Amino acid sequence: MAQGINRLNALQVTRLKKPGYHADGAGLYLSIKPSGAKSWIFRYRRDGREREMGLGSANTFSLSEARERALAQRKLLADGNDPLGFKRAVERQRKMELASVITFDRAAESYIASHRAGWKNAKHADQWVNTLATYASPVIGALPVAEVMTVHVMRVLEPIWRDKTETATRLRGRIESILAWCTVQGLRTGDNPAQWRGHLDQLLPKPSAVTKTGNHAALD
Repeated sequence: MAQGINRLNALQVTRLKKPGYHADGAGLYLSIKPSGAKSWIFRYRRDGREREMGLGSANTFSLSEARERALAQRKLLADGNDPLGFKRAVERQRKMELASVITFDRAAESYIASHRAGWKNAKHADQWVNTLATYASPVIGALPVAEVMTVHVMRVLEPIWRDKTETATRLRGRIESILAWCTVQGLRTGDNPAQWRGHLDQLLPKPSAVTKTGNHAALD
């Protein structure tokens, strides 16, 4: 066994209490928080910078398992890869695969659930649910969020843009918000197909140009 490698043993991992980093060698550390929580950390240098990545909780992964995980990161480095960059790429791929089964309806439900507490009243949430269920769901509800495109948004909006302009404009904004939330969540990439300025404003007339006034017919 090379000197400076595998410095820790299973009993030490259990008994160590002092907060800080405790080296096992070859970039592997046992991290102990002031709260007593223990986790495995892999430290390495790349492009002149010190970096570190988590390898999991010490309650979940044993010392031998942590060494195996650290070895996998060292192999990535040996092949010229950045372990953190590789981990993020895998996570992005996982999210994109997940997006292929997350429909617009499901994303809408998640968006409303996460924002409901911040809305002024229950009526506002009901308006979101009702407009989406009435106009968006029949057209794009079953479509994976990663596949929603401008043509789909237009199919939702065009039939009601002139006759129900106020409802249509609010609906457009709600679809835009849901798809933006999906982008931040990593569930889709690219431009937002429900964006108005510089996008849908090139395809649809301005709401003010098609909104009907409420004037009554003149009397004889």
